[in-house]
Amino acid sequence: MTKMLNIIPEKCTGCMQCELACSWVQTGTFAPSQSLIRVYVFDEEASYAPYTCLQCDEAWCMTACPVNAIAVDESGGAKVVMEELCVGCHLCTIACPFGTVFTLPKTAKASKCNLCGGDPACVTACPTDAIEFVEIDKAGDWFGPWADKVHGSYLEASANGGE
Repeated sequence: MTKMLNIIPEKCTGCMQCELACSWVQTGTFAPSQSLIRVYVFDEEASYAPYTCLQCDEAWCMTACPVNAIAVDESGGAKVVMEELCVGCHLCTIACPFGTVFTLPKTAKASKCNLCGGDPACVTACPTDAIEFVEIDKAGDWFGPWADKVHGSYLEASANGGE
């Protein structure tokens, strides 16, 4: 079993407590610009969606890194950036299809969610339980019902000739 973050956008109120908690744990400062979780604001819908590294099974950030500065933390399973090896080339930030590998302003090196070593601060700080730390059976399960909905719609459209 692996533990991953499960984000439930419908529960997010946009309080940004997850960003503050993350930046505090990662850098010792309350600086959302240095947070490894971000809250996207949908102005027209007046809704919010936290997003962070999905800890992909096939991590393109790891594959793109020319100096192997991203590795799997054996204790928690998170893909982590080893700052001492990172040369700041930004290839991992380009390779990530979700835009969740960030360049920290102070170091100009890559950084991404490391699941806080198995005790994610964002989960603890979220007052509405919009972020959960849950066990999954296999990689990819974190898409949950959303994946079933999208996959089901795709199969239905394919069966109807792509309509």
